[in-house]
Amino acid sequence: MKFFYLFLFSFALLEGATATQVDVKYQKSQNCMPCHARIVKEWQKSWHAKSHFDKDEYFRKSLEYVSRKSHKSLNATKIKCAKCHNPRIMVTQTDQDYEIAAVMGLDKESEVNKAVNSDAINEGINCVVCHNIDEIHYNYPKSKRGIDRVEWTPSGIMTGPYKDAKSPYHKIVSHEFMTKKANQLCFVCHANDRSIHGVVFTDMEAEYKASNSDEKCVDCHMGQKHKDVAATFRNYHGKARVRDVRAHTFKGAHKEDILKNALSLALKKKKSALYITLENKLPHNVPTGFGARELIVKIEFRKADGTILESKDFSLTRTYKRKRSKPSTPHLAKKQSKDTSIPAKGKKVLKISLLKDAKLVQVNVYYRLVNDEVRSLLKLKDKLWEKKFLITSKEMKL
Repeated sequence: MKFFYLFLFSFALLEGATATQVDVKYQKSQNCMPCHARIVKEWQKSWHAKSHFDKDEYFRKSLEYVSRKSHKSLNATKIKCAKCHNPRIMVTQTDQDYEIAAVMGLDKESEVNKAVNSDAINEGINCVVCHNIDEIHYNYPKSKRGIDRVEWTPSGIMTGPYKDAKSPYHKIVSHEFMTKKANQLCFVCHANDRSIHGVVFTDMEAEYKASNSDEKCVDCHMGQKHKDVAATFRNYHGKARVRDVRAHTFKGAHKEDILKNALSLALKKKKSALYITLENKLPHNVPTGFGARELIVKIEFRKADGTILESKDFSLTRTYKRKRSKPSTPHLAKKQSKDTSIPAKGKKVLKISLLKDAKLVQVNVYYRLVNDEVRSLLKLKDKLWEKKFLITSKEMKL
C-alpha cells in the first residue's frame, strides 16, 4: 500500500515540472577548468559559488525558518528559492500532493527529493547557469524571476560575449546580454524580491532605473576590463587569444573593498546641531540586496584630548512583521518599516544635537549584512553576519 501511495504522489509531481537537463560533461565547473582555469578559480571564491543552501548559513537557516513558520515542507521551500539560487534544478514546482507525501514520509523517492539533492545543482550559480541562457524575457511581470524569466540553450551550446569564439568541446553563441545589455542578465535574479505575502522588500532594477545611470553592474562586480585569455585553447595561430576580459569574482557587500567609499560623508555644524550628509555614489540604494542589511552611523563626541564623552549608534535598516505583528524575516513579511536606505545617486541628511563640552566629533559609517533582529530570529552563528564593514569616516573640530 505504501508503494502505491508513493507512486501516486510521484506521478502527480511530474505534472508541471520543467526539464532543464544538461549533459553530465557540462554540469560541473571542474569540467570547464582545462580551458577556463583562471575564470573557474575566480568563480570558486565568489558568492555565486555559495548560492546552494548547503554552503550558506544565512540562506539555509532562512529556508528552515520560512518552512517552519509557513507550514510548508522544507523541500517545497527550497524549490521555490531555487528559481534564483539553483536555476538548473530539474523540478520547478510542488503541489498539495507532495506536501501530503512529505508529511507522511513518503517523499524520499519522489522527483522533488531527487531534484533538491542532486549533485548536478550543488555548485549553485555556476558556469551552466549564466552561460546556458539563450533568451531573457525582460518584459515579463516583475513577479517572474530566475528560471521563470529565461530560456535555455540546448545542452552543449554555451553563451558568451565573443562572436568569433571557437571551441572543439562545445558550440558557442553570443547575445547582447553578455555585452552591451549586461544588466539584463544580472536583473534576472537581482531585481524584484518579495515575501510570500507579496511585500516587495528589494527591487534593485527599479533602484537602478531611478538613478538614470548608464553604468553596468559588471563594472563594479566583475571589475574593469583587462587583457588576458578567456580560454587557453590554442586555436588562434597556435596561441590562446588575448582578449578584453573581466574577473568572475562577482564581488558584493561580503567583500569589504567594494564597500570602501561607496558613500561620501560630510559634516556640518549649525548652531547646536550636527548635520551628517551621506551621499550615495552608486546606481543602486545603500544598503540594498537582501532586505535585512544595515547601515550603522556611529557618532563619538570627544574632549580636546580625544577622550570619548558620549557615543551614539544610528541604525538605518528595515524591520519586518508577519502575522499578529510578530518580528519576521523579509520573506515572511506582511508589513515592513519605512525604507531608510540612501537612494541611488542620492543623499540623506541626519540631524544630531551637539553635546555640550564636546570639542571633537568622529563619525564612522559601517555596513552590516544582517541586522540584529533577523540575525537573532535565524540564530546565525557565523561571525560574518555580525561583522561591521567600515565604509567611510570623518572627524571635525566643534
